[in-house]
Amino acid sequence: MSMAKTVRGALASSLLAVALATSSFQVQAAAPESNDPIKIALFDWTSVNLNAKILGTVLERLGYTVEYPTGDYLSSLSTGLTNGDLTLGMEYWDTTAGEAMKAADATGKTERLGALGPKAKEEWWYPEYMKEKCPGLPNWEALKDPKCAEAFSTPETAPKGRYLGGPVTWEGFDDERVVSLDLPFTVVHAGTDGAMFAELESAYQRKAPIMLWVYSPHWAPAKYKGEWVEFPEYTAECYTDPKWGINPDKAHDCGKPFGDIWKYAWGGMKDKWPVAYKVAKSYQVSSDELNAMSGEVDLDGKSIEDVAAAWVDANEAKWKAWAE
Repeated sequence: MSMAKTVRGALASSLLAVALATSSFQVQAAAPESNDPIKIALFDWTSVNLNAKILGTVLERLGYTVEYPTGDYLSSLSTGLTNGDLTLGMEYWDTTAGEAMKAADATGKTERLGALGPKAKEEWWYPEYMKEKCPGLPNWEALKDPKCAEAFSTPETAPKGRYLGGPVTWEGFDDERVVSLDLPFTVVHAGTDGAMFAELESAYQRKAPIMLWVYSPHWAPAKYKGEWVEFPEYTAECYTDPKWGINPDKAHDCGKPFGDIWKYAWGGMKDKWPVAYKVAKSYQVSSDELNAMSGEVDLDGKSIEDVAAAWVDANEAKWKAWAE
């Protein structure tokens, strides 16, 4: 190869490197339309905080200032996102936040940014080994049998069965469901998401009775063998019209709704931080990704920050395209 060709080749390589570096810099330098912090809400379960930290890390790498205030799941829709105290909320489930989302939409002060990706399922769940003591399951009517209910009891609730619900902030109408369907169960609410699944782990290892709120996407349905109770199918009327369903005097005589998981933004985000808004609107993860990452945190003891950073590193081409 001649010296001239060598020089030309080196010069071309240098120019290409400069162009690539400039292009990368432009993505980052053009982004921070405002230095005010973008506030992404943290709630009381693992996957939502993973999504918050993943998106927040992406935005930080694009030059934005990001803060992570802890919020209340449902009131964040009615206050934080409507008045701008929060900029983003990453997981609002059709299963539990349907009415709150409709109310937020009606204000015109929030924006539904689209679905996160995974489909949501939340319902009463029991380990497979409990079917020996309540063979009519998964049909909900099996729970009305006093012997079946007693099989799920604890000394504190006997002879009634014990149902371990989520933290009270999740709502879910389990207390109302027990009354409407005349189930011989006592609802006990877990203090935290972590405490609820720690109790499941303990019971499962001992093959002890347990009935609890399990949701998906989550690592638990993959780790433990079990089933969701099959209640009468949800309709909107079940929650609003007492005359609907098998109990003519009470609402909530059905199971929980299934559906999507939604991202929400403060209505002013698109004007104040248009590139960040575009990135947030584009952001999606799969159920498999979310289940695996949640397991890394809850089962393997990794920090949410480390797991989120690993996702951002592995998906750099994807999130840079969101910002273009």
